Amino acid sequence: MSPTIVMAATELTEPVAGGGRLVLSALVGIALIVALITFLKVHPFLALIVGGLAVGIVAGVDVADVVTSFTTGFGTTAAGVGILIALGAMFAKLLADSGGADEIVDAIVGRASTRSLPWAMAAVGALIGLPMFFEIGLVLLMPVIYLVARRAQLSLVTVGIPALAGLSAMHGLVPPHPGPLVAIDALGADLGTTLALGVLVAVPTVIVAGPLFAPIAGRWVPVPAPDRFDARETEEAVRRPSFPVTLFTVLLPVMLMMGKALADIIIDDEENGLQRVLDVIGTPVVALLIAVIVAIFTFGRGAGMDGEAVAKSIESSLPPIAGILLIVCAGGGFKQVLVDTGIGTKLADWAQDFDVSVILLAWLLAVLIRLATGSATVATITASALVVGLAEGLSQGETSLVVLAVGSGSVFFSHVNDAGFWLVKEYFGISVGQTIKTWSAMETILSVTGLVFVLLLNIVI
Repeated sequence: MSPTIVMAATELTEPVAGGGRLVLSALVGIALIVALITFLKVHPFLALIVGGLAVGIVAGVDVADVVTSFTTGFGTTAAGVGILIALGAMFAKLLADSGGADEIVDAIVGRASTRSLPWAMAAVGALIGLPMFFEIGLVLLMPVIYLVARRAQLSLVTVGIPALAGLSAMHGLVPPHPGPLVAIDALGADLGTTLALGVLVAVPTVIVAGPLFAPIAGRWVPVPAPDRFDARETEEAVRRPSFPVTLFTVLLPVMLMMGKALADIIIDDEENGLQRVLDVIGTPVVALLIAVIVAIFTFGRGAGMDGEAVAKSIESSLPPIAGILLIVCAGGGFKQVLVDTGIGTKLADWAQDFDVSVILLAWLLAVLIRLATGSATVATITASALVVGLAEGLSQGETSLVVLAVGSGSVFFSHVNDAGFWLVKEYFGISVGQTIKTWSAMETILSVTGLVFVLLLNIVI
């Protein structure tokens, strides 16, 4: 995360109205979105626009300013997540059409029983999610999730939830993700200590929210896997890329982003030539772009496709994600309207009035800001900034636990103001209600379980 973004996220927006009116505006906007989509069958893209306008109008903001907030959030999301989704879709289609996804599936399904598949997917999600943003990891994992579910004849939810739990836990709890890193810096925590404790918290948390919860969620919402990423039958693709080549190509963007993160931690010198190179190629957009270019040769030409077949594969990857892009970007616009009303600031002020432990207060602040803004990173950055004074005088371990409490709270109950909510909904092909029963429930379990393990560690630290 660039310094500019960090600065923008930590400057709390002044509330535009009283707390009661801001809460009412958020509730009206969210309820309107859910009602339009669920009962009137309005497309989520339109519902999010209407909901964003409703939030601003009820809060007393000028309509022109509401439109500006919405379009700003839409554009920011398109520039960040949107590009990543498009590049990820190209990569995923090449992976599928070359048979590379089948190669991974065969390796996973062939070595894991039906009962152990959710555990294997949780491990894969955690590994991919360690250096990678949630959205990128989801895009890269979807072909594998689809094909594993089809081959194992399991619900898409049963296979997908553990992978999502691994991705989300890493995003919220473990450096080098931007949120935890900023919280560590703000609170003066030790990076090594936080990383070690973060892994200790993340592992059992992923187990509870992933493999243990997935069978339950799969029974609640049985979703057959679509054939969106089934390998395309072509005369050109006559052979699969080998498993080592496939694994290397899939992990290439992970390794590039991990290299950047490690350089930022170990070298920590902006004038160092190696770090400057790693900073460039480890940027998510550049890393995925490099991965797509490499995949053209390893997946495309490596599978026997000629130039025309590779071009068709890449071209065919974009139309299916057009709707997803619009919905995710509109979710970013809705989130920005909430942020600009200052409801996150107001909720944080209220939470600080409670007489509770620093760990619980840090978690509660992150939860409230997450619910209000839909952003795990904003919740982490803002909540950690608010408890800086309260964390003074704590031991090194206790300070790290406050960081982890903030991270746990930042993933609480993803709903309609979170772009990730819409991404999961569209990729899994489920309704708003089903997304809440699966994805939102998993995020809540992840958050609460994370807090429980943080509190347990606090007893001995």
